[in-house]
Amino acid sequence: MNSKSSRDEDAVLDALEAEAIWMIREAASAFQKPVILYSIGKDSTVLLRLAVKAFAPAPVPFPVLHIDTTWKFKEMIKFRDDTARTNNLDLVVHTNPDGRGDKITPFTHGADEYTRLMKTVALRAALDVGEYDVALGGARRDEERSRAKERMFSLREPGHAWDPSSQRPEFWHTVNSTLKPGQTMRAFPISNWTELDVWKYIRREKLDVVPLYFSKERPTIERNGQLIMIDDDRYPLEPGEEIVNRRIRFRTLGCYPLTAADTGEAASVDEIIDELTRSTTSERSGRLIDGKGASSMERKKHEGYF
Repeated sequence: MNSKSSRDEDAVLDALEAEAIWMIREAASAFQKPVILYSIGKDSTVLLRLAVKAFAPAPVPFPVLHIDTTWKFKEMIKFRDDTARTNNLDLVVHTNPDGRGDKITPFTHGADEYTRLMKTVALRAALDVGEYDVALGGARRDEERSRAKERMFSLREPGHAWDPSSQRPEFWHTVNSTLKPGQTMRAFPISNWTELDVWKYIRREKLDVVPLYFSKERPTIERNGQLIMIDDDRYPLEPGEEIVNRRIRFRTLGCYPLTAADTGEAASVDEIIDELTRSTTSERSGRLIDGKGASSMERKKHEGYF
């Protein structure tokens, strides 16, 4: 990268960083009980870095919430715990206790119902128990069409329901933070970032990410034209399926039975950035749950999903 390109890139990242830090500080000052939603992926990693910068040298002044479905990749959970220790975070982990007791899985209840119970219902319950009035998340508008409808400060009605048609106008940096009884707010400080921006920021800030983003030989099966990494012995194999080591990586991370691998060869942040500049596919093409129809994510968001 030549010096002019480097300066231009830094200027873009500086502007995005400043906007995000302003939002995080605004949430901290305008609301009574903020919380950061932490999904462990690259976007959450960037969001945490921004929160640390927003309040340095003081610690991040509010909790970090992770909804644990019990089906995340093992490397994600290790990274979560290491990150919490390194950054001295107040980490809150919540799992739907009824779902765990009923042994709900993507295989016994199907991907849609599993996601509703172990993600949406669990998130709503965790926010209610914590009495959080604003939840900051790492969602970006370029990820998916329904997320493009979000305001940076996005109102949620009682029960955490989202109605995109009733969102408040956002004039410059003036935030209407007034909440009626039962209402809460979601805030998305990296709304205006792209996938490429995220990786360029990770490179500039020298941030660690979950190693699953980097290409490596891993145990996989091929099912319905998708490569699934077998992360433990709970994944039921169908007749004729064979576990084969393949060189894979992930562009997006979630529950491992519902996250298809990518065959890209990128094994470093620089290589990921180079690969993305040539990519013509969506990063969420590997989220198998997103493939249930164009309104699937929007429907989940109406119900209170992240």
